Amino acid sequence: MTTTPPVPPPPDGLPEPADRQEADPVEAAEPDAAGPRTDPAEAEEPEAEEPEPFSDGPPPLPEPMLVLDGTLPEHPAPADEQAPDHGTCAVCGGAYDEDGWCTECGSRRPDPRHHFSARPDDHVAAVCDRGIRHEDNEDAMAVWADGTGRAALVVCDGVTTATRSAEASMAAADAALEVLVDDALAPAERIVAATDAAAEAVEQVGRDFPESAPSCTYVAALVQDGTATVGSVGDSRAYWLPDSGEPRRLTTDDSMAEEQVQAGIDRQTAEAGPMAHTITRWLGPDSPDHTPVVTTQDVTTPGWLLLCSDGLWNYASEPRALREVVHTLARPEADGGEAPHTSSSPDPLALAQALVDWANERGGADNITVALVRTPTGQDGTHG
Repeated sequence: MTTTPPVPPPPDGLPEPADRQEADPVEAAEPDAAGPRTDPAEAEEPEAEEPEPFSDGPPPLPEPMLVLDGTLPEHPAPADEQAPDHGTCAVCGGAYDEDGWCTECGSRRPDPRHHFSARPDDHVAAVCDRGIRHEDNEDAMAVWADGTGRAALVVCDGVTTATRSAEASMAAADAALEVLVDDALAPAERIVAATDAAAEAVEQVGRDFPESAPSCTYVAALVQDGTATVGSVGDSRAYWLPDSGEPRRLTTDDSMAEEQVQAGIDRQTAEAGPMAHTITRWLGPDSPDHTPVVTTQDVTTPGWLLLCSDGLWNYASEPRALREVVHTLARPEADGGEAPHTSSSPDPLALAQALVDWANERGGADNITVALVRTPTGQDGTHG
């Protein structure tokens, strides 16, 4: 960088250079020949320099000032947000508030967990319902179909005496279905792998509650190439209910009632006893074993593959009795013939809902879940 050298002081006795002498204020104010004299006190002050622009963000707003009927805020007010819609009351048509109560009639908004359904294809459907007597729905289900004749169904029943069993049963059903839809394994191997995934999901839910771990029953079915592969743990069941021929229960309960039946007590007595619904195996961290009992069934003839919780089979346990209920509910009212499925294609969702209603009409003592497949399921997903 270049600098200007300082000017040396003059020798003693010599006046300072002109450019270093202080000017007399009056003399400095005298005009030259070109203009009038101006008093230094009246001389115009130099214009103030404009401030440099801010380098970080916009400059601050000015001090608040009155504008019309208020004070200009330092920050603009946000635009009004639309009030959230919490739904319409099913009783009176009013609006629910954020806590789920109708602002007009005071009715409580129904919990969607209390009743839900699914119909992934025209031959597969399921309904899960709270029932009449229970405050919560601890049953769960998950179903899938791909339109080519393949289907997967899962039903789980949460154990009421354990913590967070409603959450555990839903987690188990979802985890199992995710494995069942992946065809990397053979059907029987998939049933076992899906059971392991469901058990792990229940354990994850119960990590924070070791003293009262959640638990649930489990039944799953995979329909593929005209065969149903079924596995279960606990007392949720699967039935094969053909339109004609002998119906069959495809699962064996893990329960005290089943042990009594195996010991020689008739089923009706055992299932009506005080220990009837005490299960001996389940999904959960405290289960002695969750290896499913796997079986297969040919489903190439017309019929229904039915999975359910005990909320349904409590009222019709024997396969023949349950098939009679199904045939009665599936038969169109205008069809008085003996064959209930020949006049039109049956609706699995309508039948599942009818079975739930039928159980509720008989007391609805427990949660009720029904999952159905109408067979046969051809490559185009049609009924046989």
